[in-house]
Amino acid sequence: MSITSTVTIFPYTPALKEHIKTLNLEWLTKFFKVEPKDEKVLSDPQGEIIDQGGFIFYAQYQNEIVGTASLLKMEEGVFELSKMAVTDAVQGLGIGKDLLQHCIDFAEKEGFSKLVLYSNRKLHSAIHLYRKYGFVEIELEDGVYERADIKMEKPLTQNAV
Repeated sequence: MSITSTVTIFPYTPALKEHIKTLNLEWLTKFFKVEPKDEKVLSDPQGEIIDQGGFIFYAQYQNEIVGTASLLKMEEGVFELSKMAVTDAVQGLGIGKDLLQHCIDFAEKEGFSKLVLYSNRKLHSAIHLYRKYGFVEIELEDGVYERADIKMEKPLTQNAV
């Protein structure tokens, strides 16, 4: 079930910088470990994401920030969907879907050509969600994230399948 009508999604502000770190550390420590790259990005979201041409979004539910997702610029028109997290207390309410749809809609509106993401197959719900929203598996290069064992992309051009 989706609760879109009661979830507000809005862009990053420096006053809310700690939320991206708190939300992501919650799931990273639960399923994996915090990698140096994670620590660097999560400790300085302004410098590592926003100032590099990326975007961060937050989901608010019942006056609490409960989720986040980022679009990290990889190259012109290509962004990595990353640092997506929803706190355990509200999982299953459709907030992850709302964040994902918001990122896709934003990317299409901005004219991006493609979204890419890295994940791990043991995150069954996440992989299912990505497939449902049109992401397809592509070849995974080495060295991006230790935990990543799958790379997916979603073309956003008019001719995309």
